[in-house]
Amino acid sequence: MASSNSTARSTPWEQLVTSALLGTDRRTPAAEVMAPGRDAPVALLDAAALHTVRRRAGLLPARAAERPEPAPHDGRAALPEPATRRLALLLADRSAPSGGGGRRGTAPDLTELLPQWLTAANAHDYRAPAPLLPALLDAARARTDLRPGALRFAGPRGLWLARLNPEWKFALRGAPGGSAVPDPGDPGDPGDPGDTEAVRLLWEEGLFAERVALLSAVRARDGRAALELLTSTWSTERAEDRLMFLDSLRTGLSLADEPFLERALSDRSRNVRSTAAELLSALPLSALAGRMAARAATCVSLDRTDGRQAVVVEAPHECDADMQRDGVIAAPPAGRGERSWWLGQLVEAAPLSVWPARLGGRTPEEIVALPVLDDWADELHAAWCRAAVRQRDARWSAALLGPPGTPPSAGPGTSSLAERAKLLAMLPAAERGDWVAAFIAAHGLSEAFQLLGVCAVPWAGPLGRAVVDALDIARDAGSYPWSFSGVMGLAERCLDPLEAGRLELLTATPDEPEGASPGAGGYWSEAFQRLVSTLRLRAQMLAELAELAEAPGPAGR
Repeated sequence: MASSNSTARSTPWEQLVTSALLGTDRRTPAAEVMAPGRDAPVALLDAAALHTVRRRAGLLPARAAERPEPAPHDGRAALPEPATRRLALLLADRSAPSGGGGRRGTAPDLTELLPQWLTAANAHDYRAPAPLLPALLDAARARTDLRPGALRFAGPRGLWLARLNPEWKFALRGAPGGSAVPDPGDPGDPGDPGDTEAVRLLWEEGLFAERVALLSAVRARDGRAALELLTSTWSTERAEDRLMFLDSLRTGLSLADEPFLERALSDRSRNVRSTAAELLSALPLSALAGRMAARAATCVSLDRTDGRQAVVVEAPHECDADMQRDGVIAAPPAGRGERSWWLGQLVEAAPLSVWPARLGGRTPEEIVALPVLDDWADELHAAWCRAAVRQRDARWSAALLGPPGTPPSAGPGTSSLAERAKLLAMLPAAERGDWVAAFIAAHGLSEAFQLLGVCAVPWAGPLGRAVVDALDIARDAGSYPWSFSGVMGLAERCLDPLEAGRLELLTATPDEPEGASPGAGGYWSEAFQRLVSTLRLRAQMLAELAELAEAPGPAGR
């Protein structure tokens, strides 16, 4: 009975929808809803068509929404027409490689070229073509690695468009200078005070991601103003939010941040205290760095007994309250001894400048070459490696890396490739390329992938030749190229496009040596053909972007 009453109360359209979902066998609309004398399914469709027309005819017009404000002006140069066509192809991904079983074919992978294209276009300061903005934002939504370059290229019109589609809201969250981040003003221009009231309002009421973007934008223009903003609400912030805000101070870190960071050493959150201590230790002239230097110096000294020259280590016997306030974590991870754990933290946080005076006036190269007594070498050198990266010290990084021909297991610093890559990143770009080229010549490619990832692009000539020569040696050895697919992918993106002509000889299928993997020569031939075609495509892309942009005018702007 309740079901009948429910049916009676529902509208004809609702009855039709219910019958369509459940089936006419289980729920038949009332007789007045459907025409009699026909099969129920056919009558349902006829009734639905009739009621659809009736509903549309009786629809009252809605109030028109306000038109959006026009898109803002973008004064950058227009993209050359050939480059515009190339971008459309890259966004459409029309020639993504197909095939399985380890074979990629010889066609370039356009999806891997899009980030490089965006970098080159932004270097020319082109504006994005308006018709391609939706596809560009869709690509950035799908791939977070594209977002910085894509949003810069999209510019103010891309942000304007993103406000009209909820699926593109990521653009408003992560783009400094976008509509979600008010202009904080230029401290060097008294006539440009910026929208300080909007900045304050967003800082106090905005979403967390908006506040992070705002703090980064203010920090980039005025470090003092960023500190004032952060201090104004610091005591009321959640611990996880304080940690993220504190991390934004890494950009432009200076001694002006020291008073704030010293106060943060007493924060109720251990993670906040640790981050504040880490930032202070990256400032060699800070008071915390001085305190850590004094502690570390008591632990490491030069041993001159029996005429030997060696480093002797006496690790701390306790972790007192003052050490813990300065960021030393008392409890070691599983498997680590307390004293070695404390020692590593002290040495990591001490300025590297303390060691030459402490160890007989020696240079960093001479210090890391000294023997270390009682099996403390690994712990001490690992801490020096972390300190070199934290303090961005190129000379100590080079000394801890050692000569590239030395096997990693016998090097002066660390055998960890991840840690060596961090040290390598501290060197000037030219030195990085030369060091990795010599490393590959001595040790091959099996341990070079992480090191290649920190080298400047395009690879310098010696590095590019070292990579290609090593690939050629691997091919002649008869192994499959899949073991080197990561390096081959890097070569496609990072080799100088001018190397394509020199690589042409490698595209031929070689004679397979005795004992070679079956068909390996053909696979290598495809891999080198793809490499050559990708390099030529990159060269063409760069040439298209280098064309003179169309002359600016009312229509072009």
